[in-house]
Parts: sequence; C-alpha cells; structure tokens
Amino acid sequence: MSFAKFIKYWLFPVLWMILIFVFSSFPTIKGADLYWKDFVIKKSAHMFEYGILALLLFRALRQKISDKKTVKMVLIFCIFYAITDEFHQSFTPGRESTLRDVIFDTIGAFTSLYLAWKYLPKAHWKLQNLAKRLDLM
Repeated sequence: MSFAKFIKYWLFPVLWMILIFVFSSFPTIKGADLYWKDFVIKKSAHMFEYGILALLLFRALRQKISDKKTVKMVLIFCIFYAITDEFHQSFTPGRESTLRDVIFDTIGAFTSLYLAWKYLPKAHWKLQNLAKRLDLM
C-alpha cells in the first residue's frame, strides 16, 4: 500500500480514535438538568462516536479484506477500543469506567455497520453515489 493510500484510508480512523481518547481525558460534564435527559445525551454520544469509528475502520479495512470479514474485525476492534477507553477513563478524575458504556459503544458500532451493510445497497441512488465516493460501497 502506498503512503498516499495509507493516509487516505487510515488518517481519519486514527484521528477519530485520538479524539475519543482526548475527550475521555476530560472530567465529565452535566448534559442536562434531569437525570434521564443527561443519560440519553451521553449514551447517544457514545453510540454516535463509535458508529463513526466503525464506519471509518470499515472504509479502511475493506480495501484488502472481504466485507463480511471486515465487519467482524471492525466490531471486535471497536469493542476492544471501548474497553481500553473505559479503562483510561477510570484514571480520569470525575469519570467512571462502566460496562454499560462499552455496551452502548458496541451498539453504536453495530448499528452503523448494520445500516451500511443492509440498507446502503438498497438506498436512493444519490446516497449510493455518496457512499461510493466515500469508499463505503
């Protein structure tokens, strides 16, 4: 793989993982005054950030590996990264490390991969063209 191709496919997943790591280093902030709203906001953020990570990793890995195998590898990697992120948070003041967050991260990764796998091939042609330009199809 050429250096330009490596940068094209791996720069964004690595930058996204660094961003996740950096945000995990900050003490937690309250997202809303009500507990359930705060819970929904924070868990939605977990799902969103790992959904994006899964798609970026899928895009990078599918260049050399079959799509089915890539999906499995991405899910395993996202779970591993979520576990290490929670471990990292256990050392951050004001943060806690929970299995629940790993589950929400996994749900986010799985959902984005499932939607891309199942529905992109059936999507409107404009969305399919965008997915092809982004190397998701």
